[in-house]
Amino acid sequence: MKSLAWDPTLAAAAFEHCRMMAAAGGISHQYRGEPDLSSRAAQAGAHFSLIEENVAMAPSAAAVHQAWMQSPGHRENLLSSDVDHVGVAVVYARGEFYAVADYSAVVENLNPAQVEARVAALVRAHGVSILANPALARSACANDDDLLRSPSARPAWMIRWQDSDLSHLPQALLSQLRTGKYRQAAVGSCPAQDDGGAFTSFRVAVLLY
Repeated sequence: MKSLAWDPTLAAAAFEHCRMMAAAGGISHQYRGEPDLSSRAAQAGAHFSLIEENVAMAPSAAAVHQAWMQSPGHRENLLSSDVDHVGVAVVYARGEFYAVADYSAVVENLNPAQVEARVAALVRAHGVSILANPALARSACANDDDLLRSPSARPAWMIRWQDSDLSHLPQALLSQLRTGKYRQAAVGSCPAQDDGGAFTSFRVAVLLY
């Protein structure tokens, strides 16, 4: 088990939900009219690729911890190696402690230029130079046009993808770069398509020449 870093945005989301539990006098992961866990965490400013939650009501903090450790699902969340940040909130009401712990795998909040720089560095490591103007790649990222059929500025190969992890390139792109037949590339980022809900991901296009 690795250490978890404190995330104030998760704590803020946990506190708002904890207040609702205390007002209701019971525990739940979502109340009528309340956003789900991923949505309320995102609204609080969190960025993540995975999020989990533990809730409890008990007469003491020790009893809260014991309840989580004795519940297989709660224990799994608490000890998960897939998460790296946590936010915890506790509200005391009517002789009970209401507790919420939100755990997440945090994703950096990167702007388009930072996303492009990350991907460009990975492409450049294969001996391919990066074109200074990302405009065409940005357009390719945002649209579904097949630039391989375009008569002007046509790349030799192109790819679009969306992921929360920018530490590696897609296998299809790696396979092309390893052929050694490309000398230049354009990298462009655009807003992610809404297929991950509140989860953070980045959309990128790479054009090879």
